[in-house]
Amino acid sequence: MPDRYLLRQAALAAVTANVLRPLPGMPLSPVSFFSGWLAGELAPQLMAAAAVDNTVHLARHGLTDRRSRIGLALGAGSLVGLGAALRIARTAAETMDRALAEGLGAQAVADLDDRLGPVDRAVPWRRLVNPFRMTLPGVTRIGNRQYAPGGRRTTLDVYRSADTPPGAPVLLQIHGGGWVIGDKRQQGLPLMQHLASRGWVCVAINYPLSPKAVWPEHLIAVKRAIAWIRENAEEIGADPSFLAVTGGSAGGHLTAMTALTANDPQYQPGFEDVDTSVQAAVPFYGVYDFEGETKIPNTVARVRSALSKLVLGKGARYPEDYRAASPLARLRADAPPMLVVHGKFDSLVPVAEAREFVRRLREVSQAPVCYAELAGAQHAFEVFLSSRTIPVVAYTERFLAAVREQAGRVAEGVSPAR
Repeated sequence: MPDRYLLRQAALAAVTANVLRPLPGMPLSPVSFFSGWLAGELAPQLMAAAAVDNTVHLARHGLTDRRSRIGLALGAGSLVGLGAALRIARTAAETMDRALAEGLGAQAVADLDDRLGPVDRAVPWRRLVNPFRMTLPGVTRIGNRQYAPGGRRTTLDVYRSADTPPGAPVLLQIHGGGWVIGDKRQQGLPLMQHLASRGWVCVAINYPLSPKAVWPEHLIAVKRAIAWIRENAEEIGADPSFLAVTGGSAGGHLTAMTALTANDPQYQPGFEDVDTSVQAAVPFYGVYDFEGETKIPNTVARVRSALSKLVLGKGARYPEDYRAASPLARLRADAPPMLVVHGKFDSLVPVAEAREFVRRLREVSQAPVCYAELAGAQHAFEVFLSSRTIPVVAYTERFLAAVREQAGRVAEGVSPAR
């Protein structure tokens, strides 16, 4: 029994160390991501489980042998490390607040506090008891509406509250999965549930996946979904004039590309005259350099990997076709307001990629660009509820609320404050 206890504590200590200092570079990135992601976001739950494990072992076996003493020392170290990870996660609210203040202006953030009330920064322990229970009372899902020919891969789900009045703003959620896997019911749920409970209509889409689908079929499908939303806005109770787009990882890449290719006819075959512009974009841990021109080592490794060929097709030419799929090559002055969110410890998409995207976008965009780099956060950190996810969701709502209000002022002929 002491052997098993020691092994459990050693494994937990290794995972905790990876949370605080992820293993660098390929080929360790996937392992580093998976263990760091789960343990980092589930730190309170792991702390509780570790405390129970240590207590039970001590009660049954005491500290009469060396392996138990080593196990207890490792367990204590893990508790300290996980506690540190939890403290770091709780800085997400401050980081998001600062990002909005820098991008929108301190006065705009103060006005949001006056209207919406300050964000509650206390740890929501009750909601964290079951972090995978993300549904909220009153929010309903209308599933599997067909937005284009193509079977299950071109269906969408609509989330809304029964008492949401007509003309609600719309959020379009694009799932990630490396352009090759994923489903609309697996990601973006904390944000969609929150916004739907606050009067938004949220739409989550599937889209064709590689290798069967070759770029830009993924982006064309997103634009077909936007066309469907605007055509069916009255039916789903939406305001077609305010549509925001969000997504993580590959979904973050598609979010950025959707925002930066508004009404581009090459991505709208057969529906060139449809308005596919979006009024705001919130890419989470997105891919921004598809060409590798930033020379970031992990980015270059991804570009040279088999994944790029799966997405772009075997006949893709380098660098022309790679550049055409790269948000960094699509920056434009009339880009919509963006909130870019990335984890500092992202093992799959390096944070340097997000930094460079934001730096260059700010140089050309006439709209606000907010950037939140979250300390301690891994890839996919907001897939389920955590002490980090909940404040990030709350501040994302505030960003969208500010952008929508500014869009309304512009529509009324009032010059927006920059």
